[in-house]
Amino acid sequence: MFPEKKQVLVVDDEPNLRKILAAQLSRDGYDVSTAEDGEQGLTFLRENHVDLVITDLKMPKVDGMTLLKEALRENPELPIVMITAHGTVDTAVEALKTGAFDYLTKPFDKDEVRQIVAKALKTRQLADEDASAPQRAVPGARFGIIGKSPQLTELYAVLERVADSPTTVLITGESGTGKELVARALHDHSTRKDKPFIKVNCAAIPKELIESELFGYERGAFTGAVGSKPGRFELANGGTLFLDEIGEIPVEMQVKLLRALQESEFERVGGIKTIHVDVRLVAATNRDLKKLISQGTFREDLFYRLNVVSIRLPALRERNADIPLLVEHFLTKFNERLKKTVVGVEQDALDLLSTYSWPGNIRELENVMERAVLFCDSQKLALEHLPQELRTGSTDALGGISLPNSGGMGGSDGSLDVALSAEGGLKEHVKVAMSRLEREIVSRALKQTGGNVTHAARLLKISRKGLQLKMKELNLREGPSDKD
Repeated sequence: MFPEKKQVLVVDDEPNLRKILAAQLSRDGYDVSTAEDGEQGLTFLRENHVDLVITDLKMPKVDGMTLLKEALRENPELPIVMITAHGTVDTAVEALKTGAFDYLTKPFDKDEVRQIVAKALKTRQLADEDASAPQRAVPGARFGIIGKSPQLTELYAVLERVADSPTTVLITGESGTGKELVARALHDHSTRKDKPFIKVNCAAIPKELIESELFGYERGAFTGAVGSKPGRFELANGGTLFLDEIGEIPVEMQVKLLRALQESEFERVGGIKTIHVDVRLVAATNRDLKKLISQGTFREDLFYRLNVVSIRLPALRERNADIPLLVEHFLTKFNERLKKTVVGVEQDALDLLSTYSWPGNIRELENVMERAVLFCDSQKLALEHLPQELRTGSTDALGGISLPNSGGMGGSDGSLDVALSAEGGLKEHVKVAMSRLEREIVSRALKQTGGNVTHAARLLKISRKGLQLKMKELNLREGPSDKD
């Protein structure tokens, strides 16, 4: 419906480098914006949706480290890649420990840029598809987790016992149940809390790069290795390493991972020096590892090394008593984010939310709540504000948007009202319906933000330029408040 291009922001005080990176990324199919220093970059981030930031470390006004800290404070899931010179690699490593996704060392080639950008965006995509459990500093929550059901009470007891220990933990559960949140809780409630928390989504890393990603590499180890680079084990030294989607690690790499866990030592790719680390490992998966063992794609000895303490996270449908608490949390969250004043949820709507099966778990509930709050023009959320698929019992409430009172666009039951004719085929009818749906959503976003294109673009998670092009296509004129 909206532009599919990922939004990349390049921040660097060198005009030539900005131009080169922007040109390459544009050729690779990304929508690229640039900023000449960290101050300008932070301003852009606050006014636009961005999927990835590439920033230099040394810049006037606001440097890369400050930009990194400020950007992650406002959006912890934003992948940020640092650009550094050979003499400041130590600073780049410190940036990784602070939360940067990766770094590029000058001079870099286009293949290295392409690989890091693709990996960063894939990791962000997988994180968005996985759990989006409540934020950590939620009043009244334990370990940053909301819920009082027996399943969560049992989880809290396990966390209290194992958090402050070096024991390896394996977290299992469906996508969207909060596995990363639990891993973070284990770290934050241990004596390692002031040390690095390094997370790796194994599903986002190409199989041929997984070894160098985990253990690092020496200069010349392979084509493109223009310098030495530490791996995630080194970066996590003294802290916690979280390996998400552990079942995706290729079997030939599993023996090296097993050795690193057992001996707390390894060698970089192309290196001969043995590196010793003190790392607490937390792994997670939504796959059945015992089934993978029987299929020969996961080592049994690695499974038993990981499965010292096993934590299974229940699906949301298994703890539906917690749904009202989650609904209240998301209502508060999106009232603040969307500048709304919805004060509650009608009982019949809450009953439906509490009895729906939620195949997408907490992430799906969060998205439904955001959509409902966005389209609610009354004091309380009602059934009409919930997606049609949810109201009809479909298993894909995430896929549709309910647009009540949409000015003749939809039928009385919330479905699209498209007049069929003998001349038009399926593609033509779908095109007409999608155009009307796009116009309705864009119009509502502009109305919600008082006609401010910048804020509406952030709400719709597209670039300002992308929204302006869409408005032109839909013949929606910009108002006087769009000039900021």
